[in-house]
Amino acid sequence: MSFNSQAQSVLGKWKTVNEETGLSTSIIEIYKVGDELNGKVVRILNEDDRDRVCTKCEGELKDKPIEGMVVMTGLEKTGDEYEGGTVTDPKTGKVYRCKIWLDEDNPEKLKVRGYISFFYRTQTWLRAN
Repeated sequence: MSFNSQAQSVLGKWKTVNEETGLSTSIIEIYKVGDELNGKVVRILNEDDRDRVCTKCEGELKDKPIEGMVVMTGLEKTGDEYEGGTVTDPKTGKVYRCKIWLDEDNPEKLKVRGYISFFYRTQTWLRAN
């Protein structure tokens, strides 16, 4: 029973995918803090990139290691989605409003949408085993 509920949950570990190459680049763990969800980079898959820091980030994330960084914060459940939080792109240092949801056809895929104003981009992350 618990396996089935985990399979239908956004909680857990997800592989990010580079849209240009199709290769997985990192593992993000989405976890609960109170009533909100956060996401943390638990592993950078390319060993050469594991020591990278966020030189373009501002504030408390500036020059911090990307591996171990909390990049998604403050998401709250609204129906079948989580929204109202932010996601930080460590490559650019930009912070986007964010919402996430499971793909309705495949709960092993997570849709992650970042917004700036009226513009948005949606990525698909894959559940990590």
